[in-house]
Amino acid sequence: MTPAQIGFIYLFLSAISLCIGLFFWVLGATLVLPFSALEMLVLGICFLCFARRSLDRERICIEGSWVTVECELGGVLQQAAFQREWLRIDGPNSAQPLVELRGQGKVIAVGRFVRPEWRSALAAEIKWAASAPGAQ
Repeated sequence: MTPAQIGFIYLFLSAISLCIGLFFWVLGATLVLPFSALEMLVLGICFLCFARRSLDRERICIEGSWVTVECELGGVLQQAAFQREWLRIDGPNSAQPLVELRGQGKVIAVGRFVRPEWRSALAAEIKWAASAPGAQ
């Protein structure tokens, strides 16, 4: 779900909760409305935490003699560019569960969004794509 979709759902749920709270407030149950507001506050905080992470991504681009990696986690973007001939790819192991790309004094880990048992295949595919002549 995108942050916009989450926002729409939150507004929809807030409107329903507010209507229910106002209905009971008119009937004389005055504490329903404050609890409804508290519920929407807590739900809003939860949705905000989820929306912050919903745009997390990893992107690997191989163009010409360069391999570019972008990792965005929690709104923080980490980028690294490597020359293909100097790139070293370390597959997952017990000490490092992610795939590490190294070169020119830079290190970046990828594979957070890949199942652990498939990370070795990811490392092999990156090695193959980076070593292929004319990779695009």
